[in-house]
Amino acid sequence: MKKQLKMCLTAAALAAFAAPMLAAKVCDVRKYGAKGDGTTKDTKAIQAAIDDCAKQKKGGTVTLSGGTFLSAPIVLKSNITLNLGKDTTLLGSPDHDDYPVIQEFRQQGHQALVSAVHAEHVSITGEGTIDGNGASWWHVYREAGPPTIPGSGVARGQAARPRLVVFDHCKHVSLTGVTVKNSPFWQVVPYYSDDIVIRNVRITATLPSPNTDAIDPFSSSNLVIDHVYADTGDDDVAIKSGFANSPGGDEPSKNITITDCTFDHGHGVSLGSEIAGGVQNVRVERVKFTGTDNGIRIKANRDRGADVSNIVFKDITMDNVKNPILITEYYPSAGTLNPVAAMPVTRLTPMFHNITIENVTATNSGNDGSIVGLPESPVLDLTLRNVHISGKTGMLIAYAKVTMENTDFKAESGEPLRVAESATVTKK
Repeated sequence: MKKQLKMCLTAAALAAFAAPMLAAKVCDVRKYGAKGDGTTKDTKAIQAAIDDCAKQKKGGTVTLSGGTFLSAPIVLKSNITLNLGKDTTLLGSPDHDDYPVIQEFRQQGHQALVSAVHAEHVSITGEGTIDGNGASWWHVYREAGPPTIPGSGVARGQAARPRLVVFDHCKHVSLTGVTVKNSPFWQVVPYYSDDIVIRNVRITATLPSPNTDAIDPFSSSNLVIDHVYADTGDDDVAIKSGFANSPGGDEPSKNITITDCTFDHGHGVSLGSEIAGGVQNVRVERVKFTGTDNGIRIKANRDRGADVSNIVFKDITMDNVKNPILITEYYPSAGTLNPVAAMPVTRLTPMFHNITIENVTATNSGNDGSIVGLPESPVLDLTLRNVHISGKTGMLIAYAKVTMENTDFKAESGEPLRVAESATVTKK
């Protein structure tokens, strides 16, 4: 009995000793010197908390609570959770010199406010806010004149503005609960990352705000975007995989689901325009668009395309959307019904095929939309099923093969559907 009792006591003692060793560490940034007063720069304290938590094998949780924490860029590490408490803001520094120019995404860019690079098991959680404080950056961009590459959002002669939250070559990442707003540039960017969950997040930007895309998966895979509210100055979601005139080596974005989201303002859900690595296996379901420039958009050009296939948009509602469906291989142009000269097929020729758009209702639209491919690479195997769109002008289709089932277009002026000789439309 004494021996058994001794063994039990020993086991209990070991368990009591092991419990705190196994528990993930909690690092309150205030204990590292953060003030949270909105004027003192808390960068060093926040980064010290992250680094200290990361020393443990199992990592830990870095907590910000009860204040506004002004900060220059911080870098998350593997096995770290950044938790922002209710009524708490991580606010980007207004000093542009606080954002060093680094090589990011194969180009010169200012470092993001929050980033993780080659990290695993990284989370950002809570009910607080990450505020990029981007208005001064928007002003600089507007003053700089036309962008270096049309549609790129990079001002001539300047490095890219800071993005807000970047996961660069990361695995097993989650962003849940928080509000993200007012990025100088794109707001949430998984870049060459895998296994990402973005859920129950609000992403906004004061309008007008150039290129404040809400979520831009770039050459990333196995991504869930669920119950996200976005109201921004550019794409609500833009799936990318390779810049214009890419020299090659681009990975595709694939296996992405976008579900139960609401988008007020912005440019809708876009595949492209920078898709030199291709995009495959995307499902967009149960999404509501109100007042956006576009709803469903797949866009590329001869200098930035690749294979785009196995794409499904289903159970979509739109109201007051300028272009409910816009599929173009002539970005930034929507294309034309007129004949166009074919060009040689290259590595960057866009190839759109195996696309289904189903159960879509759009009211009070500007244009019903357009579907225009290239003569050397038409849009193929596109199905419109139970699609009902009413707008000021009708739908245009050229260089495409489209099947329609229980689909109709209404236009206040002109023909509701115009099909070029270069297109084939089969109605069932």
